Amino acid sequence: MDLPIDQRLLYYKFFLAILSVYGVYANQSSYKWTESLPDPWTLSSEELDLYLPRFHKMHTDYHDRLIALNLWRVGTPYGIFCLGEEQGVDTDPIIRFDTSDCTVHVLTTIALAESNSFQHAKDVMINIHYKPNQYGKSTPTYRSRWHFTSDRLLNHPITVDITSKISSPNDLETINIELNKKENGSQFLDLGWTSVESIDYIPIEKLSDDMLSNLPSICGAAFVKKDYFKNGIVIAHEGYVVNGKDLIHASSIEKKTVNVDLFSYLKKDEQAFRFDGIMFFDIREGRK
Repeated sequence: MDLPIDQRLLYYKFFLAILSVYGVYANQSSYKWTESLPDPWTLSSEELDLYLPRFHKMHTDYHDRLIALNLWRVGTPYGIFCLGEEQGVDTDPIIRFDTSDCTVHVLTTIALAESNSFQHAKDVMINIHYKPNQYGKSTPTYRSRWHFTSDRLLNHPITVDITSKISSPNDLETINIELNKKENGSQFLDLGWTSVESIDYIPIEKLSDDMLSNLPSICGAAFVKKDYFKNGIVIAHEGYVVNGKDLIHASSIEKKTVNVDLFSYLKKDEQAFRFDGIMFFDIREGRK
């Protein structure tokens, strides 16, 4: 029996809604297997070698693997400034998984997604966390580290700024800043380096569901704090956004890595936001 066009459209929309719900459920269920694994922060490097290949087998797509690893790592104990060069100024490990701060969570998860072993992840981490020299080689030194998230988003080939692609120009705000240079002219960190940059971000009050719908299944989110500008810093925090709504990040408040609703997290209380703005960045696979 033929139905009027309006009724057919109604049934069609209902059918699409059912497919959408089923797709979300199927997508979520594909990561359930990670719940049977030991907590990653309890594993030795040798034990980690036993589990990493399973992520590559279960999730051949790079971004699916990033999601699975993020979910597996929820609960990791929080620890500020927990990575270094194992020598020189900062003797902390080049890579570790027993503790994490916000940037450490972002970068070490990328390293895991591209690796089949602890040693491989350490090698990958060096290429992610340190700037290459004139010959394209990355060597772990304090001065060559990507210390500033905004610098990394603008200039690193793996964490690529996509803020302007998911927002209209009218919704963007721009800060012209010299990174690592304080108001008194001194360097915030002793790096022998500053960098003049023009950085676009979305004011938090303008962030909308429509913008989030333009995001890939997983991407990075970096949070802007205007109070930091006087020290030559733009970004105060970062994490992953999954399916345009969930924020997975190492929380200094919860003292562990958590999975929370993005909008709920951004609201400090009924009158104020935690941050002044947000940038989004794509995660590009470095190993092909």
